[in-house]
Amino acid sequence: MPGVRIVSDSSCDLNQEEADRYGVEVVPLSIRFGTDEYTDRQDLSVEDFYKKMVAADDLPETAAPSPGAFEQAFRNAQQSGADAVICINISSDLSATMQSALSAAKAFDGEFPVHIVDSKSITAGLGTLVVEAAKMAQAGDDADTILARTAELIPRTRVYGALNTLANLKKGGRIGGAQAMLGSMLSIKPIVDISTGVVEEAAKQRTRKKSLQWLYDRMRADGPIEHVAVYHGDAPDIDEFLTLIAPDFPRDTLRIGKIGAVIGTHGGPEIMGVTWIAKD
Repeated sequence: MPGVRIVSDSSCDLNQEEADRYGVEVVPLSIRFGTDEYTDRQDLSVEDFYKKMVAADDLPETAAPSPGAFEQAFRNAQQSGADAVICINISSDLSATMQSALSAAKAFDGEFPVHIVDSKSITAGLGTLVVEAAKMAQAGDDADTILARTAELIPRTRVYGALNTLANLKKGGRIGGAQAMLGSMLSIKPIVDISTGVVEEAAKQRTRKKSLQWLYDRMRADGPIEHVAVYHGDAPDIDEFLTLIAPDFPRDTLRIGKIGAVIGTHGGPEIMGVTWIAKD
């Protein structure tokens, strides 16, 4: 079938129904608990991942897909008669996934157009960019048009996460042990901003309720926003948060889903994430 095919990696956190609906091929990362290795969302569900992570003494490890996995996805598109592939990936500052995709694309030089895009985003922020590109592809837009639109959306994509625990950041060595201990003693609930493709501290709140209120206030502070998504890591208070933001962001206008293993490994259980596209 002619047209542009969209490829991404499993950190986009699209479920299989969404991937099928928009014609997106998702190349999975892998997750390792000790000596046990799993293929993200294929032989380890999101729900089972969080159960395993809570029970594990050590932080699970994630690994980028091999170049061969991306090459097969690109080859699938080529063999189906596609005109080109656009592969939109997790921020290159957070994963080696982009490098794998770029290596795979070299196999098609001069043979078939493969475009690799650094989303500078993660989870539902990346997912939104992928969905918007896929909608354009389904509408018959060419690769140049889709690439231009994606490039315009990337700097307007906002990603915030309210962490319920500092334990995973401490285990993963993302912050110093002293800071993690201090945060634990004071019951600090950190909020991170990944809108530029790197993890930055956005705020610290003393309670979970205050951290979720901060997210809501931040959403409203951007004025009119589009493509709002709420994703979480098995958070028991997801309904409370959706009720909190409902006056401005009704449930039926949101993409709602679960943060998968790739991001959940570092964000920890019960993380609450919000993403959106800011207006011009």
